[in-house]
Amino acid sequence: MTAIRSTIASAGLIAAALSISGCVGLTGPKTSLVEPQVDLRQKEIDERKDETMRQLAHCETGGWGPSERPIYGGRGAYLGRLQFSVQTVIAYQKRRDGTQLSRQEAVELAHDYDRASDLAKYMIFDLEEPHHWPLCARKIGLRDQMASIRIMSNQAYAW
Repeated sequence: MTAIRSTIASAGLIAAALSISGCVGLTGPKTSLVEPQVDLRQKEIDERKDETMRQLAHCETGGWGPSERPIYGGRGAYLGRLQFSVQTVIAYQKRRDGTQLSRQEAVELAHDYDRASDLAKYMIFDLEEPHHWPLCARKIGLRDQMASIRIMSNQAYAW
């Protein structure tokens, strides 16, 4: 019985000390939400893909990123920084997610750098079809970049 009273008394003293020091209750100090840890490997892979798109767009049209005006090449046959044909945009968008684009929607997608870049990444890295950009693919070593990124992806999944 004496041991129980001693334990209870000790617990009371500890609670009193915590209360006096500002620590109330059994919960720890409140902190801001902790951000989930970013997968650094995937971030590096995504950055490499984005850099590849910048190189490809620069080779195709002399620049990358959004443009203030529509970009046309091949006497109007190719559109946007990545020089898509309307038919290519329509076909690969449907293949990617089943969306059937109108001609006007395909033109808008081709001129929207971010959306066009996402479609090009799908074509290049998911389907492994860099042949849509024959000259620039050779100039920037696109197949070598694809292989390097594939190795990085395989290593990331191996962990």
